[in-house]
Amino acid sequence: MAERWATFDCYGTLVDWNRGIRAELESLFGVEHAGPLLARYHELEPEIQAAQPGSSYRDVLTVALERLAEEAGLTVPEGETSALARSLPAWPVFDDARLALAEARSRGWQLAILSNTDRDLIDASMDAIGVPFEAAIVAGEIGSYKPARRHWEVFREGTGAESAAHVHVAQSLYHDIAPACELGIPCIWINRLGDAADPRPARTLPSLAGLADALDELTMVSR
Repeated sequence: MAERWATFDCYGTLVDWNRGIRAELESLFGVEHAGPLLARYHELEPEIQAAQPGSSYRDVLTVALERLAEEAGLTVPEGETSALARSLPAWPVFDDARLALAEARSRGWQLAILSNTDRDLIDASMDAIGVPFEAAIVAGEIGSYKPARRHWEVFREGTGAESAAHVHVAQSLYHDIAPACELGIPCIWINRLGDAADPRPARTLPSLAGLADALDELTMVSR
């Protein structure tokens, strides 16, 4: 029987990047600015990644913070341009992540992360999650940011995972669900933000609760 692989996006799916980024923006610019800045951050980040696919995620975070401040007429405090990158290891893990991942592992699933980040940053987040992963593919090492397909290609090259025994799990339709579905990979969409229904994922869950059952169902369907 082929190994069953579940690949995950990390930030937004396993780690609450909205809480982490917002907290840092509040600290730098005040509570009144944090909401609009966070919304604009999510627009700026993919623009920077697409324009500079070879940049480290640490540099992406720094450029994004500088642009946010400039656009809003705010000033980044002296010595704080790298504040978002420094804060990332402390971004909180979603309460449902550890139990859901541990349950999937107990049923024989191999776990991997495909993330738009750097090696040291993902290592810190995996330590915080507290569940072992067999692999982690990061943008900082492959020179490519999702939604480009290189993460999935490198994962397949490194693991030999078979299509019928691979499921991708993510919160972002743009970064993850759309490209993975285009590659023919069954997807579980973790719709944490309560967005409108989308037909592309094979399963949609509001959180990671029930993840192991959904993974098992999808591999049964594919056989």
